[in-house]
Amino acid sequence: MASTIRVRATSSGETTEVQALIQHPMDSGFVKDSKGEIIPAHFIQQLTFEYDGKNVFAADWGGGISKDPYVKFTFKGGKKGDELKISWVDNKGATDTTTAKIQ
Repeated sequence: MASTIRVRATSSGETTEVQALIQHPMDSGFVKDSKGEIIPAHFIQQLTFEYDGKNVFAADWGGGISKDPYVKFTFKGGKKGDELKISWVDNKGATDTTTAKIQ
């Protein structure tokens, strides 16, 4: 299965800018489908970005985050060619992990 995470990480001086787009339905559990049935909750609960064995960004999410979330942040450090590891876990136990080379 292809990763659901698209990442771009760019090093500039002492900081690295990270942009990520995650494909996920992010259903809150409060919306009804066309038949009037509640769509069960299905959302990412934990998202982490790891550089050099340390978390540089972590988020604990609930059902209030929009479909296919986009995340952008910067952190101190990171060199061109180094790897950044990205992982998520959702409320149904599904996971995805990918790595991206810093440009």
